[in-house]
Amino acid sequence: MATLQCPKCLKLGLPSTYYCDKKCFTQAWKAHNQIHKEHARRLAFKPPSFAYTGKLRPHYVTPMRKVPAHIKKPDYAISGTPVSEMRDKDKVVILNEKQIEGLREACRVGREVLDLAGHMVKPGVTTEEIDVKVHQWCIERGAYPSPLNYHNFPKSCCTSPNEVICHGIPDARPLQEGDIVNIDITVYKNGFHGDLNETFLVGEVDEESKKLVRTTYESLMLAIRACKPDFFIRDFGKIISKHCNRKNYSVVRSYCGHGIGELFHCAPNVPHYSKNKAIGTCKPGMAFTIEPMINIKSWRDKTWPDNWTSVTADG
Repeated sequence: MATLQCPKCLKLGLPSTYYCDKKCFTQAWKAHNQIHKEHARRLAFKPPSFAYTGKLRPHYVTPMRKVPAHIKKPDYAISGTPVSEMRDKDKVVILNEKQIEGLREACRVGREVLDLAGHMVKPGVTTEEIDVKVHQWCIERGAYPSPLNYHNFPKSCCTSPNEVICHGIPDARPLQEGDIVNIDITVYKNGFHGDLNETFLVGEVDEESKKLVRTTYESLMLAIRACKPDFFIRDFGKIISKHCNRKNYSVVRSYCGHGIGELFHCAPNVPHYSKNKAIGTCKPGMAFTIEPMINIKSWRDKTWPDNWTSVTADG
């Protein structure tokens, strides 16, 4: 039984790694020492200077993880540039039965991963730890985590706590009692992206936060129930805004739902706010996301220096 432990890990309070003998430890040293270097980088990290709108601050982000060669990858996996999406972003695709089944399978896998991620949510767990498992679970299911390297996004999912509206980068910050956190999962499986997200409560949460999450979910379900052939896409925003405005909440305007399928993001654009200028109507075979983002106060947003994390302008 291996009993030898790294003395430096013991000194730094890092998780124990056991080795059978000194020779084994010496052979593993080059790889093992990366743990010490990673710990040093974590301790040295300081948030960039910025006019943050709320209490939240960025924490240390680990390097991008790799995906095994056998996993089928989207065109941006290496370069970070979604070439096919940029070429066909305005094209509305009508899926045939085989394509719909492919999309359903991707969504089924995404739902499995999201449910597993949701079970991890509790005080003390970091969003980095959630991302590590999301990455692992995607690969175990033969899927590529779609956010990874999409326009150079560094992680396998988005985690957005508290005042973060969307596109939060998983980092070393532990979730705290009373937080709310949205986990946004997209998987690429057999040539199709399945995109879904859910907001989770961390421990005991105040009534205002519960009301916000509940109202957002209600507005989503009202919009889904309205979805039928020839329904005007612009009118989803009317339904969502009407419900949320009754509770004195505002609807974010900078981010919208979008087409989904062989491309991660494509037409149609699906605004969630009223009096928008979205073009077109729902047609059989269309696939798109409806993902309302609702704020307690102003609908306006601000982006952190990482060029991803979108937060409420008023904190």
